[in-house]
Amino acid sequence: MVDYEVTIFTGSLDQATSYNEVYIKLVGTDGESHRTRLIDYKGSSAFIRGAVSDFTVSCSVSIGKLVLIELDKQRFLFFPEEDWFPAKVVIKSPEGDTYTVPIYRWITDSKVHRYKEGTALRVFEDNHRHGSNSREEELKRRKEEYRWDVYKEGIPHCIKATNPCSLPPEVRFSFTKTVQFTFTALEGMIKLRLEGLADCKTKWKDMHHLNQAFWHKTHMADYVQKHWKEDVFFGYQYLNGINPMLIRCCTALPSNFPVTDDMVFPHGQSSLEEEMKKGNIFLVDYKLLDGVKPSVINGKKQYLMAPLVLLHKTPQDQLMPIAIQLKQTPADDNPIFFPTDSEYDWLIAKIFVRSADFNVHELNVHLLRTHLLAEVFTVSLLRNVPMVHPLYKLLIPHTRYTLQINILARLLLISKTGVFTKFSASGGEGMITILKRSMASMTYSSLCIPEDIAERGLKDLPNFNYRDDGLRLWDIINRFVQEVLGYYYKNDAEVKQDSELQKWISDIFVHGFLSKKNTGIPQSFTSVTELVKFVTMVIFTCSAQHAAVNSGQYDFDGWMPNAPTSLQRPPPTKKGTTNEATMLDTFPDVNATVHGMAVVWLLSKQSTDFAPLGHYPKNHFTEETPCKLIKKFQERLEEFEASVKARNGILEVPYTYLIPSEVENSVAL
Repeated sequence: MVDYEVTIFTGSLDQATSYNEVYIKLVGTDGESHRTRLIDYKGSSAFIRGAVSDFTVSCSVSIGKLVLIELDKQRFLFFPEEDWFPAKVVIKSPEGDTYTVPIYRWITDSKVHRYKEGTALRVFEDNHRHGSNSREEELKRRKEEYRWDVYKEGIPHCIKATNPCSLPPEVRFSFTKTVQFTFTALEGMIKLRLEGLADCKTKWKDMHHLNQAFWHKTHMADYVQKHWKEDVFFGYQYLNGINPMLIRCCTALPSNFPVTDDMVFPHGQSSLEEEMKKGNIFLVDYKLLDGVKPSVINGKKQYLMAPLVLLHKTPQDQLMPIAIQLKQTPADDNPIFFPTDSEYDWLIAKIFVRSADFNVHELNVHLLRTHLLAEVFTVSLLRNVPMVHPLYKLLIPHTRYTLQINILARLLLISKTGVFTKFSASGGEGMITILKRSMASMTYSSLCIPEDIAERGLKDLPNFNYRDDGLRLWDIINRFVQEVLGYYYKNDAEVKQDSELQKWISDIFVHGFLSKKNTGIPQSFTSVTELVKFVTMVIFTCSAQHAAVNSGQYDFDGWMPNAPTSLQRPPPTKKGTTNEATMLDTFPDVNATVHGMAVVWLLSKQSTDFAPLGHYPKNHFTEETPCKLIKKFQERLEEFEASVKARNGILEVPYTYLIPSEVENSVAL
């Protein structure tokens, strides 16, 4: 007889405990054990939450190298059938070898479940070494659990699920996340209802009235409230606010933006041509919004402009707005506004721009380019790549909670009765128009920050912290991905041979980018270099990019005048007709304002089970080399964080959204 030492690790998730009887079978290259009931001195406590329990499985002869295990659980006496969440199983063989089998899945029935030994294998390696059909069984089950669905034509496809409870248990929120997410939402709305604001359909009386509703102030939100009217802060937000994705260097004025030298450089101190040659003129064009049908809120038509904004980098390295046109077509009733105009003419123009920016940010930059793409990456991974695959092990931390948060967004934010639909200018029909237009213009290069920054001509723009931190993080992630995938794929032929890799990218191309070749998204992988770049983009999108455009939502949008969800008066058709009363009449009603505040508060509030970038809480990798590479990755992130904090110490407004310990590993909020 030979003995195998078996250690079962039950997960630390809430309700992971089971008092059912658990059975195991070991399957090796030379044979298999009998199905063995696992009994130890702990008795019924062997499989409680967080337990680590040891057992012995005896065989008449050695079964060779471990290939997989079979687990099942059965009801015990009067106990009901209970769900169980095993984290992993570690087996020590009589030959002295140690095998780790990652599981990290709920077992909810009494069927036999097969789990592969944890050494990461490409599909051709697995077939060559073991000839097991467990991999095919796993993917068949996953394809039944994770199905594609079409939410709206013309945008990325999504998971087929009616509500969070219809998701497989292992991809749902933890109990902690659920409770805190719900509490945060209720906290905001209870506060607002106590103030009698959430159902108030009237306009704001004055700025003091509005200030009273600003019920929670972060340090940055307080700064925004104090500085939102200032031109220098208006320009700053295009670089280091929550939407640094629209500004680009201007080398020639658009034909529909007839700005002249005299308008922006009085007294002939410079010219647009000279400043453009120096790379000092920048443009933000909201043409994506042109002709979008605005919503109706509280029975009143709303207004959403498609502005053009011209900015100038001054000799003091400040980015200052110098001209704003609120509609795309030049006309006598579409004046171009300048800083030299009256206080409220210029301020109201900036307010219309900030409202346009809010709507483009939420739908294009935030929802489409992080949430919806992350869901595509996740569903394709779960459908096409088994747990034993190195790609699965590398990417699974970056999928955590993504499916549930997106289902909640579809149910609570962008549905017919959702908060965004009811209280934003682009809610309803306009929302779908913007998403479709955004999708039609999205490219692979725009998702890769080195190429995006170069294409927008922003490599040398000073004080651009999003760019500086983002490029550093991209390089750190890229190096890690290159090292890990380079360990498993020694040449391009091995990438081409891996059918699971190819199915993963093919599904992304079809369901995420709607089979559009002009996006530049690869339809297949032909080289290690191509694979590394794409996986880097996936990790960056799901972690750093989402943090950059999500974490500061309350900071910048909590004070409504800086980011109105909607505006309910048309823009002025001539100058000299605005004042503070006009501005207050233009702002969204009280209920629209406070619901917007509550949502951005909810979407900016981290849960205590937050998992930061570089954190691999589940030990899917079992080999020594990738485990060492993870540690090096974490060390590089720590070094980068120290340098960012040192820089932030001398900034008036610290840029914190890409500090690695503050960046969540996945689109989880």
